[in-house]
Amino acid sequence: MKEPTTTYWSTIRIAVRTLRQGLALTFSHFLKARKSRSPLSVQSPHYFDNQEGIATVQYPFESIPVPDNGRYKLHNEIEDCIVCDKCVKVCPVNCITIDPIKSSEEFGKTSDGTPKRIYAAKFDIDMGKCCFCGLCTTVCPTECLTMTKEFDFSVFDINQHYFEFGNMTLAEIEAKKKEWEEHQKNKVAAAPGPSTVASSSSAPKPVFKPRIKPPTPPTTTE
Repeated sequence: MKEPTTTYWSTIRIAVRTLRQGLALTFSHFLKARKSRSPLSVQSPHYFDNQEGIATVQYPFESIPVPDNGRYKLHNEIEDCIVCDKCVKVCPVNCITIDPIKSSEEFGKTSDGTPKRIYAAKFDIDMGKCCFCGLCTTVCPTECLTMTKEFDFSVFDINQHYFEFGNMTLAEIEAKKKEWEEHQKNKVAAAPGPSTVASSSSAPKPVFKPRIKPPTPPTTTE
């Protein structure tokens, strides 16, 4: 069977036909793209319903809604922090630094009623080291450490990614440290001294003597 030969003009007709089909598809999308899509979160049930329109978002004037479980910038509500040090221990990159000062008594409560007994002289977070794993927010017992929806905090100087959440002044820090030192000294002074312990140890102890049962006389038989 002889194969059909393509001529010069048949090749031009094929090119025009395929070009017309491609331009028709492009023109149909062009007509549908006269308005922008409404920015929806990926968690919205209608996210895949609207497939027509301009998908480009004019950031920063408009932005796509951030999911509620997104892990972005860390924030600590220092008034609810009990300085338990769990976030420091679980952090895999050591981006959280805490300087605790113990108190001899309860000085307040958090929003959920947890008593506060440790002051936070320092609570710093280095977001330049953070790997956004969210482990610190998971172990926080009072949920004062959270990850906000702020994701556009890029800066030219990485040192600006170091955030301080402590609200104590230097004078307050020194005063609380002295209070704890005085409390420890008074505690040691009130404890029994070595002479008291020695006198109590040198006192005669009662001697335990077991009671010996007298032997029973042998019975005689006539």
